[in-house]
Amino acid sequence: MTEEKQVKIPADSTKLEGILAVPDDSPSLVIFVHGSGSSRLSPRNRFVAGVLQKAGMGTLLFDLLTAREDEVYETRFDIPLLTGRLKAATLWAKRQPETAKLKIGYFGASTGTAVALVAAADFGKEIEAIVSRGGRPDLAGNALRRIIAPTLLIVGGKDHIVIELNKKAYDMLSTERRLQIIHGATHLFEEPGALEEVARLAADWFKKYLITSRA
Repeated sequence: MTEEKQVKIPADSTKLEGILAVPDDSPSLVIFVHGSGSSRLSPRNRFVAGVLQKAGMGTLLFDLLTAREDEVYETRFDIPLLTGRLKAATLWAKRQPETAKLKIGYFGASTGTAVALVAAADFGKEIEAIVSRGGRPDLAGNALRRIIAPTLLIVGGKDHIVIELNKKAYDMLSTERRLQIIHGATHLFEEPGALEEVARLAADWFKKYLITSRA
């Protein structure tokens, strides 16, 4: 089992709590971007992170907001603020000895998908793959047209409104992309086997673009 390390990431005038886990000889780091009202402790993101670690990839889960900031409902949907926090975490990872040379991917969930996409558009080639779980890519707006990283959008088959939002975002992407609908799954992928399928798809996507194709 990969050892987890508690970290503090400087952003703006605050420090954000994070959990970093990097397997020996890992070539890549996947930074998780949680949705509104969630945190680095999201059980679904932690489950996916564990699968990625077993596949040889490093993971960083961190809080986009402090506990006090998270009490303000509007702040949870402040995409520019949250994007700034993700950028700060990405730059922090690029400065750490154990992660400085690793290829970077983003895993976004819910509103965190929009944050991941906007940051990836700004970073350009520095972000090499993106996966979204039940995400709101539509909130990324015109940033979708600037995405370079191969992007996988995963949506539950019963999450009808989010499927439509993802289809519209898919059409705006000009990079390599894929829309994967998991039959019978709802927004949180709580059905038996649904989250396992999300993790398998994410691991395959990241292995293809963060390990195999550019090793």
